[in-house]
Amino acid sequence: MTGWEHDGPGPGDAVLDDDDMAMTVGEVSTLLGVSVRALHHWDASGLVHPSRRSDAGYRLYCEADLMRIQQVLVYRQTGMSLTDIKGVLDDPDTDAVAHLRRQREMLQGQISHLQRMLRSIDTVMEIQLLGARISVAEMVKIWGTDWDPVYIEEAHARWGDTEEWAESARRKARMSRADWRRAHEETVALETALVEAMRSGVEPGSPEANALAQWHRRELNRWFEVSVSKQVLIARSYVADERYARYYDKRAPGLAAWLKDVIDAGARSEGVDPATATWD
Repeated sequence: MTGWEHDGPGPGDAVLDDDDMAMTVGEVSTLLGVSVRALHHWDASGLVHPSRRSDAGYRLYCEADLMRIQQVLVYRQTGMSLTDIKGVLDDPDTDAVAHLRRQREMLQGQISHLQRMLRSIDTVMEIQLLGARISVAEMVKIWGTDWDPVYIEEAHARWGDTEEWAESARRKARMSRADWRRAHEETVALETALVEAMRSGVEPGSPEANALAQWHRRELNRWFEVSVSKQVLIARSYVADERYARYYDKRAPGLAAWLKDVIDAGARSEGVDPATATWD
């Protein structure tokens, strides 16, 4: 027993009636999973007061007190400070919804960050299990900020059960550091050529543009076998997926859409209708 539980009645304390529900601090701690220390702190700070007294002078929580504790717990789950919680509960003019909306946005950001970390860990595990000959840190060093393990995990979620994904994983696992550096250098060379061609006014469907489309397909074939139809479908994501569009347009504004047009026109020159392309 502590003095906190057994001091005499004070201002605002109601003496317990026979029909009132009342619980000791220990009982509330067990019921709601809140430590006794926290309950003491909340009482001292004015956040939650036990508002009843037993005939023997014990301070007890009534049903309204328990409801307030439950509200505190809900707000705490959002990351709100005890000071803000007290303000929300005590001030009828406080916009509780605005507080919760702000905290929800913060939590959503934390969730997204944790999900990215989890996907990165899963990707690293997968790379290691495949026996890759290069570490993730080395991949980042070679590819810079354009390479993110999260991208691989997102691709895995979409294509992980396909033979193309399995073949790509096998090829990557066999690649040495020199192979990865060469892949990066050749990708940069292709993208530089694409930018120069677009800026110089090369039209989709022209011989030069068709040659670039074939070069692009050869680069994709580094990872798995890519037909003309598959290339067309992959190119759709360059404009449909905001991240891919940002990747190409960072190199030159409009490059993503231009590249898709080049690939579509190149497909037509090889007898494939982009409108009916399938993943064959």
